Amino acid sequence: MVVKKKQKALVKRETKETRIQAELCLDGRGELRIKTPFGFMDHMLTAFAKHAVFDLALTAVGDVEVDAHHTVEDIGLTLGEALEKALGDKAGIARFGEARVPMDEALATAVVDVSGRHFFIYDVKIPERSQWEFDCSLVKEFFQALAMSARITLHLRLDYGDNYHHCCEALFKAAGRALRQAVAMDPRVKGVPSSKGKL
Repeated sequence: MVVKKKQKALVKRETKETRIQAELCLDGRGELRIKTPFGFMDHMLTAFAKHAVFDLALTAVGDVEVDAHHTVEDIGLTLGEALEKALGDKAGIARFGEARVPMDEALATAVVDVSGRHFFIYDVKIPERSQWEFDCSLVKEFFQALAMSARITLHLRLDYGDNYHHCCEALFKAAGRALRQAVAMDPRVKGVPSSKGKL
C-alpha cells in the first residue's frame, strides 16, 4: 500500500498592483473557494481545479481600473508558485501528463512535464468577435505565468473551435486534467522520476 504524502501550499503575493492568496492541495477532492474581480476568470479557474481534482482557495484583488492584465498575470504567478511549493522534491510523482478535452465544438490539447524547467508553447487562436466579456489574450498571460512560476513545461493547443467561451474552457480543463496526471503519485516510481536524480 502506498501512503500518499500531502501536497499542500499556501502562497501570498502582494505588490503595489495586486494582492493574491492561493491555498492549494494537489491531492484534494476538488473543493473550491475562488474569488477574483472577474467572473469569467473565476469560472475558468473553477474548471481548471475541478478537473485537476485540486482543492483551491484563491482570492485576488488588483488595479482593475488600469486593466485586467496585472491581476490575471499575478494570479498565474501565485498559483504557479503554490504548485511548485506543494510538489516539494517531486519524489514519486508521475511527472508527465496529457489531456485532450472537447467543449462542444471546441477541442483543446494540453501536455505537461513537471520538469523543474520553465518552457511554454501556446498554439492557440481564439476566434475574433466584436466584444468579449473577458480579454481572451490574457489566457496566454495566465498560463505563461503559471508555467514560469511552477517551473513546468506546458504545451497548449487549440485544435479548433468557434465559440470563444468554449475554446477557453477547453484549454483550462485540458491543463487541469494533464496536471492531475503529472502530479499524481505513482507507486512504481522510486525517488525522483529523472535519470539525473533531481528535477
